[in-house]
Amino acid sequence: SSVYLKQYEKMDERIEKYFNEELSLTERIQFLQEVDSNETLKKQFADYQNSYALLNLGSQLADPVMGKQKFDCFIRQKQNKNVRRLWLLRFGYVAASLVLVVLSSWLTAWYGQVGKEEMVVAEMNTLYTPAGQRARLVLQDGTEVWLNAKSKLIYPARFTGKERKVTVEGEAFFNVAKDSVKPFIVSALDVDMKVLGTQFNVYCYPETGYVQTSLLEGSVRVFFSNKEKEGILLKPNQQVTAFNGKMLVEPIRLKDHFLWRDGIYAFEDEPLIDILKKLELYYDVKIIVEDTSMFDETYTGKFRQRDSLDDIFKILQQIRSFKIKKDTVNNIITLSK
Repeated sequence: SSVYLKQYEKMDERIEKYFNEELSLTERIQFLQEVDSNETLKKQFADYQNSYALLNLGSQLADPVMGKQKFDCFIRQKQNKNVRRLWLLRFGYVAASLVLVVLSSWLTAWYGQVGKEEMVVAEMNTLYTPAGQRARLVLQDGTEVWLNAKSKLIYPARFTGKERKVTVEGEAFFNVAKDSVKPFIVSALDVDMKVLGTQFNVYCYPETGYVQTSLLEGSVRVFFSNKEKEGILLKPNQQVTAFNGKMLVEPIRLKDHFLWRDGIYAFEDEPLIDILKKLELYYDVKIIVEDTSMFDETYTGKFRQRDSLDDIFKILQQIRSFKIKKDTVNNIITLSK
């Protein structure tokens, strides 16, 4: 804690001014450009905003005045050394375990005419969940988003214009707030999803090479970017998999899959080798398989994230016998015959 406090006291004063909206537009743009190119400044910025996010994640205030008052009070408390140390003891572990980096990543600017031409700025935020973690976020319009392990959501601080658009990478579940005049658009790799109000899941880890959209309620149009007219309109309990410029529509095979939001992971006739890849995400560990043919069998079942890997491996060994070698220093598990 003493090391952290020492670093915190040397923090660039522009960071606090940025969050208190005490910088001019030109200063804000210049500052964010510097944050993007300076690793030390970027870390200080992320740590500072991470603290704010931990207090507000999942229960953001609709009243910006109240939010400003709450944050100002929070800053005043941190300026008191004794209270600051107590705050670190209370929230330090939470921050270390969640590692949710809510970082203002860039600026989108456009021009408006109000008597004279002036620039208006919309902040873009990034929420990242590392391997082994999950997160829930409520957007400014009331839309709920759950992020699975090793996933990223890029979203505006406030929705403006004629649409509500976010970008996702990894896996996310959306419960979209209804708005008949402002559609909600999710962009994932080269695929877009357009809805007015609905519940759906998006699976789009880059390494898989495909984007899968599963609809639980309402309707959603799925299309390749800039090809909306050629898109597919899903019905409840349908899912579409987009890959290599094609789309395959089929019924949802396993509704229990979406229980990942509660830390429950379900599989049905899934190859064990694929399950092991997901275990790497859920448990933040590297799993090496010396002979992949060992795991051609399929597996059906459920486990909770709070279950240990040892418990899961014991279950898998009932299907196929294998040896386990652990490298705790490098966080690597090797499976062999």
